[in-house]
Amino acid sequence: MDFGVVLQTNPPAARTVQLSQLAEAHGFSHVWTFDSHLLWQEPYVVHSAILAATRRVTVGPFVTNPATRDWTVTASTFATLNEMYGNRTICGIGRGDSAVRVTNGRPTTLKALRESVHVIRELGNSRAVEYNGATLQFPWSRGSTLDVWVAAYGPLALKLTGEVADGFILQLADLDIAEWMIATVRKAAEDVGRDPDEIAFCVAAPMYIGEDTPESRAHMIEQCRWFGGMVGNHVADIVSKYGGDSSVPAALTDYIAGRTGYDYNSHGKSHNDHVDFVPDEIVERFCVLGTAEEHIAKLEKLRALGVTQFAGYLQHDNKEETMRVYGETVIPALTPPVTAKR
Repeated sequence: MDFGVVLQTNPPAARTVQLSQLAEAHGFSHVWTFDSHLLWQEPYVVHSAILAATRRVTVGPFVTNPATRDWTVTASTFATLNEMYGNRTICGIGRGDSAVRVTNGRPTTLKALRESVHVIRELGNSRAVEYNGATLQFPWSRGSTLDVWVAAYGPLALKLTGEVADGFILQLADLDIAEWMIATVRKAAEDVGRDPDEIAFCVAAPMYIGEDTPESRAHMIEQCRWFGGMVGNHVADIVSKYGGDSSVPAALTDYIAGRTGYDYNSHGKSHNDHVDFVPDEIVERFCVLGTAEEHIAKLEKLRALGVTQFAGYLQHDNKEETMRVYGETVIPALTPPVTAKR
């Protein structure tokens, strides 16, 4: 299993770069950042600084969308970063949430998402592609490589992911939901003749290392309750489209019954003041909280379901300590041992 961190590009940008360097030092393989250009600083500018300050980590948005950026511009950004820093980028993409809703826009259609994945991937891999009635290719790009991972929740989005994506991003760590969604993506891949084992499966959720006390548990839950509100935005879209009786697990849809609205000014913030509808149980199920042993136990179960990367959100007050414990304890426990002599 690989490990990533998910950061917000809050100012100062030097702090995001510092956390990225620390993540690399502790053995994380990926650094992801939010992509919401009004709420936070422009991620691709910060990505360039992260790549310049690190040597090994792969860097990308978590996630971009086809609406706020021209697809060829997005692909050009990745190809340029790859030329500068040696193929260390990755593209996470979805239909769009905060980046489009803050400007009173709407998430894109699945058709647009499908087409954007193809255009960005072909151009980002130094290949020609048909776009708007023309055959396009970067004449300056040679040997660029780029995987495109799709973030999805609903049945049709999961189907699209299995059919076209290099990887699947699931933004919650509930075991029952993960099992259903991974199976859905794998079946969609098989139905179009793809090998599902070639798809990366990334589970992303807040990770918080704390003590085994009621006080610590309560603090961790409060620091991560925002995540249930963020996921609730996507769930509300699913319920609106499919109704409450869809094939989506009830564990994902039931808890939003008390949701009355959402303020994107507090999006992704630990002090989010309008997520009281998210119960403690959902925070526990959706996140990875507790002692190192509790993290290891849950991650082992996710790995058994086919998860190939865990990406931990670090929007809380214990960033450095959580990464330290992961580097010293959690990551080694989930890494196959190698002996010097056999």
